[in-house]
Amino acid sequence: QVQLVESGGGLVQAGGSLRLSCAASGFTFSNYAMSWYRQAPGKEREWVASITNTGSSAGYAISLKGRFTISRDDAKNTVYLQMNSLKPEDTAVYYCSAVLSSRRSWGQGTQVTVSS
Repeated sequence: QVQLVESGGGLVQAGGSLRLSCAASGFTFSNYAMSWYRQAPGKEREWVASITNTGSSAGYAISLKGRFTISRDDAKNTVYLQMNSLKPEDTAVYYCSAVLSSRRSWGQGTQVTVSS
């Protein structure tokens, strides 16, 4: 069974950093691109970043480019999101995701709260 488990969220002050992790299981991790999404209170879920299956390329939401970095460690079946220079508007539940057999799978999410 596909499992995506996020961790690393928490409370951080504006300007601080946080590193999120997503542990994957139930599929051949190295064959799939991975993504991060987030959803703030009262807002739609939005795409944050994606990384190819090989880890050779990554893409970011324009507003986040330069502050966030996505990476993966296939030996650990884990994808990461390094978040720097955090702003209060980054406060959201962050979700790990992958498209498997034409269906998008999601983790349960991890809360990130950035205080001003």
